[in-house]
Amino acid sequence: MVEAYLVWSLDTAEHGLTKTFTHPEDAAVETRRVYVVDLFTAYFAEVPITAADQFVASAYVRQGLMPAAAIFPSVVITVRVLEVFRRLQLRCPRVGVQAFVRTLCDLHGVPPRSYLATQFSIAFDIYLAVLAAVDKHVQTALGRDTPNWRLENACPSCMYKLEGEAEIPLPFLATVDGNNSLKRFWRREKVVDADGNVAPGASRERLDSRVPAGDYYLSRDEVDKWSKEGLEDLMRDFVPGSEEEGSEGDEGAGCSERWQNMKEDATVRAYGMYDETGIFPALCRHGFVLVIVDMVKSGELAKYGFAITAHLIRVLGKLGLGYEIGCKFAEMVRMHPALAKLAADNDFKALVGAFHGHAHNRRCQLCNLTTYVHGVGLEDLEGCEKFFSKSNALAATTRYATAFHRQQTITSYLKHADTADAYQGLSLLLANKYRRALKIKGTGVVLRETMLSMGVESRSVFETWLEKEKVFLATLSKEPAHETLEMEYYQKLVNLQDLEERVGIITRVGLPVMPTNTDATYAAAASQTRRIETQRRHAIEARDKTLAVVADLEVRLNIARRWEDDGDDWIRVASMVKNRRYQRAIDALEGLVVARMFELSKVNMSDTGYKLRKHIAKALQARSKGVKTALERYNEAAAAMTPARSQLSWEQIVDYAFLADFDLLRDGREDIRGEPWAQPAGRLAMDQHFKLLRADEEIARLNLEIPRLVTHMADEDAFLIHQERRLAREGNPALAHQVAIHRMERGRFNALHMERLVKLSKEPGFTASLIPGVSVNKERRVTEEEDIEMPDVAAIVPPHEEPEADIDEDADLDGELLADSFERIVIMSGDT
Repeated sequence: MVEAYLVWSLDTAEHGLTKTFTHPEDAAVETRRVYVVDLFTAYFAEVPITAADQFVASAYVRQGLMPAAAIFPSVVITVRVLEVFRRLQLRCPRVGVQAFVRTLCDLHGVPPRSYLATQFSIAFDIYLAVLAAVDKHVQTALGRDTPNWRLENACPSCMYKLEGEAEIPLPFLATVDGNNSLKRFWRREKVVDADGNVAPGASRERLDSRVPAGDYYLSRDEVDKWSKEGLEDLMRDFVPGSEEEGSEGDEGAGCSERWQNMKEDATVRAYGMYDETGIFPALCRHGFVLVIVDMVKSGELAKYGFAITAHLIRVLGKLGLGYEIGCKFAEMVRMHPALAKLAADNDFKALVGAFHGHAHNRRCQLCNLTTYVHGVGLEDLEGCEKFFSKSNALAATTRYATAFHRQQTITSYLKHADTADAYQGLSLLLANKYRRALKIKGTGVVLRETMLSMGVESRSVFETWLEKEKVFLATLSKEPAHETLEMEYYQKLVNLQDLEERVGIITRVGLPVMPTNTDATYAAAASQTRRIETQRRHAIEARDKTLAVVADLEVRLNIARRWEDDGDDWIRVASMVKNRRYQRAIDALEGLVVARMFELSKVNMSDTGYKLRKHIAKALQARSKGVKTALERYNEAAAAMTPARSQLSWEQIVDYAFLADFDLLRDGREDIRGEPWAQPAGRLAMDQHFKLLRADEEIARLNLEIPRLVTHMADEDAFLIHQERRLAREGNPALAHQVAIHRMERGRFNALHMERLVKLSKEPGFTASLIPGVSVNKERRVTEEEDIEMPDVAAIVPPHEEPEADIDEDADLDGELLADSFERIVIMSGDT
């Protein structure tokens, strides 16, 4: 059937769709009468079966007809209908088989029947299988059938590296996230108990061992390797920033309890009504899908992120990964027994996307938000959210599908999204990123004026301010270590005094005199003796243990002489312990309120989008419960002080807009109200400084990605033309024709790419090169000089130049470009 389709595709491209072949060698041996369903009509036709046909089905396919049965089909559907449905569903995933079949019934003027959708689905499955087999033939002929070839070449701008490129930090950026829209109902028996209650029973899923074509999906077995026994418990018990953990990654403390997909009770439970409960994809920063896994009977588990991260690192090497819970995921990877070394050897870094990151707490933002991370540029690492906004439309056609059809639909959509959406918009995305970076760089003059008015001599001061803010928020999360040790030492001394006094009392009382008059009195006295002796032994053991701890603390605090209860240090630390509860309440309240003010500053910025403002506001609203709890604890501690301290109300906390309004800070360990980094003007200047740094990094990255795209277009076009001619010379015109279709699939966008890039190159500040370079990968190099000359990429740019006019990206190209595009469309529509 594959060879028959190749021949049919070539024949129709040259002669148009016909009902029978007219070649002499294809004389009919017999004919079969079938009902043919076409786009606007349906008719009975006599299909010839020739000696060249191995099977009856191949005879139908040679005529451009897909059978609805394997041996004796009575209904066939034209490839034209199936291709229209395939293209329509790719552009509008909500359109399913039933809706399309009913549309055909309306066009043909017949009533819809349930079996028609089944017949159409069978023919469509065969058609997709044939297309997949043809594509496999093409990839094999091109030498692109090696494992992971698609992943290694998924994005031209990310992966088509050139000779002589400058090294940049975080050379490859990707983003991952889970989405539960593409759930699939689990077909199960209904069990009715004696009371009439209905409960799900055994599975009645159809046995189907088929797997969709392509390598987008990681198998369930591969993913399950990362959910070994005890590993999930390790991840659950770990809380970043806990005092016991004390790692360098504790800046993300407090985030784990605010994100639903980090809560075990929300992510580990299986949904009884679903089998697959969503998807977990990975995308590059330009929107190309790298790999995807199914979430099975669960929410976002750690194993999905582990499996994808390990696969990407093994295939692509160094990786910067954006994830909405990147603060915790980085620590989970660092603790993983199998993934930790692989990640460390490849400089793996987990980050928090800009959209979700502004709802994390301030300590987490300072370390994981893309604004403050060196080498990320202006990338927001939120590509998954944009992808989900389109892919969610698949839910209508996959919710009740079989497991195979669900994956087949998703895989077809992913391939189309890469080819027709991500690649088509690649140059526009690069141009918009470049213009945004240039716009931000233009604000450097304003920053210099602000620095002059603030008396800031160098931009390096902003780096110092950032570190001071980190240190300040870290001190509020837990007490200073030295003070903690002193208070612990004081408490142990108090306990030691109490234990020594208790041992002395027991020793002075002594053991009771043993009576000799009656057995009962003797037994009671013996029991009392044993009880007193046990108490004395326990008191001595507790005293000795406490004494050992006191000695250890004296060494750690470098105390030469033990404190006495009338000494200055004793009195000072005793007062410190007394104020400890009050101070802790202040620290907790201060940390929450200060972080809230800094986070609200993003909400009030003029360039913050509506959705981001609502997202931050929602997160702060959920976090307000923590502020209320901290406020109650503070008021309790303030009332217990001597003299009693001032009380605070919830209305006062809510009304705070600037740190200067928060008078309670004067009672904290450190009053930061006068710090320049705590002032509104200072914070705006500091944020602008980091934006300028990221803009420079973005331009440096784009100066690599734009030449990669230009070189890839030239190399790919030359290579495919060479392969097309080679196959034609070797006597395989059908396969050569399929290579030509493959070439035009992406090549139709090359003129549009060059038009956008040429327009971008005329803007002030553009420093990238549009001259094709030399690729590090020699796979596409044409070795036969007589075969083809390297095409001039600039020649495909439209001849007219209108630098001042705005170009409508969705409008048709005029002149020679329109003619070229029309020619490609006509050829492709005839082929498929």
